[in-house]
Amino acid sequence: MKPIALFSTTVLSLLLTIPSANADEKFTLGRTILLEHSRSAAKIPLLVCRYTNAFQIKAEKDLKLRKVVVKFQNGDDKTYQFYSKLNEDEHSRWRYFGRQRCVKSIDVYGNSEGSTAGVRVYGKERD
Repeated sequence: MKPIALFSTTVLSLLLTIPSANADEKFTLGRTILLEHSRSAAKIPLLVCRYTNAFQIKAEKDLKLRKVVVKFQNGDDKTYQFYSKLNEDEHSRWRYFGRQRCVKSIDVYGNSEGSTAGVRVYGKERD
């Protein structure tokens, strides 16, 4: 096989394996568990910061969500108040940062309706 044909085939196969990013594609920033009677945060540390311009919460069981504190790589943090009840498999609305930010950790405050409730936090690729 000629070198150019081999190179073309290799490049084409690599391009087919790279996932394409849609305008509203979301990814998981992290997961945690809320307890029934807890006042402390359920922490989601990220080993490497993830760039996103928004986040969304998904309840894996019924829970009461009070607030979320997002900490960024530059040392800033931002608190988002929710005070809402999310049923199993329900999502919160997207909360935006205003621009792409590098998220380092997320603290989720709330209580589960049962003994524990799983929480998944999504980020958005871009708008």
